[in-house]
Amino acid sequence: MSKLELHTMLAESTHDERERQLFVTQLRGHLASRVVPGNYAVYERRIEPSFRRRHGRSPQHFNDVRAAMEQDGYYQFWSAMQRCSQELMWESVIDPVERAASTLNRKAKSAKPKTKGSLKLDPSLVVPRYHTAVDIHLQPGGYHSEFIEDDVSAGVIYDMALNIYSNGSMGPRNEYLGELLVGFFCEQYPDRQPRKILDMGCAIGNSTLPWAKAFPRSRVEAIDVAAPQLRYAHARAEAWDIPVHFSQQNAECTHFEDSSFDLVISHIMLHETSKSALNHILRECHRILRPGGLMLHLEVPRGRTVLEQFLYNWESWNNNETFGQFMTEARLADLACKAGFSSEAVECLDYSVRREKEQQLYSADSYWKILLAQK
Repeated sequence: MSKLELHTMLAESTHDERERQLFVTQLRGHLASRVVPGNYAVYERRIEPSFRRRHGRSPQHFNDVRAAMEQDGYYQFWSAMQRCSQELMWESVIDPVERAASTLNRKAKSAKPKTKGSLKLDPSLVVPRYHTAVDIHLQPGGYHSEFIEDDVSAGVIYDMALNIYSNGSMGPRNEYLGELLVGFFCEQYPDRQPRKILDMGCAIGNSTLPWAKAFPRSRVEAIDVAAPQLRYAHARAEAWDIPVHFSQQNAECTHFEDSSFDLVISHIMLHETSKSALNHILRECHRILRPGGLMLHLEVPRGRTVLEQFLYNWESWNNNETFGQFMTEARLADLACKAGFSSEAVECLDYSVRREKEQQLYSADSYWKILLAQK
């Protein structure tokens, strides 16, 4: 498990708070490595044979699996413990953040710029309903809520909790997804040097910074709708001397000019939106990309079997990932074509990555969805 690398914008935890965070991390790791596999055994030994006897066929849709599995005691136990671990995760990091909130807010506001990065907020921006309707991932107040002036709390909480949520597999700076997509881009397009890069739905910028480090001569823009996340993202980037231009914008309709970017990216953002928003975002990507420019959206895999699809959708039904269920069956390549991209220039592929076993929650092999399109 990778420990979170300390920097000046993190809240300092007491000994007891650190131990509590460690307990929650280990609990989640235990559930993922020792309890989750039992769901597969339950399905194979009890659920699938029973379903076949009753219906004369095996389950053909994840909702078939859901109807049966949610009646099983083993699954009920895991689901309850998983939900409990998610709630404990937030509780374990909120206390130190609340204690340090005023200090961190002042520090973020008064810090002298170290880099050529920037922060631009838009108080008039309406946060979309898919952010305000529920607390995404159960984070109290969601990503966007502000409790005091110039609040950065939601960003600090997110950063500290992400390390626990991923069991440290995101690395000491929570940068793994950015590093993964940078690696894919460099592997597929070794000769490309994008002049302007846009990261949509950047949150705290943890996946943005690897792009700024990999392409130091590029102008890297990063947008999100949540002001507390952006304040923290900017202060966090400054703490590590990495220039990024953060701005508060909705990816559905940005302020950028037509044909202004060589590369538009996102890291597990699409499933946090909505059906209409997804279409708007893809059209916006097409609008702001230069001819020959690339769109790369990294997404959570939705499972290759009906059982895996059911288990991945636990997040949709129990962790306020409300749009994830739709994403299970969304045909992203078709949606990209409807947004204006040529069918010959669009791919939706599985990107497999071999990782060390201790870094991976479910197995040593990890795969992600990548929606790729060239204008």
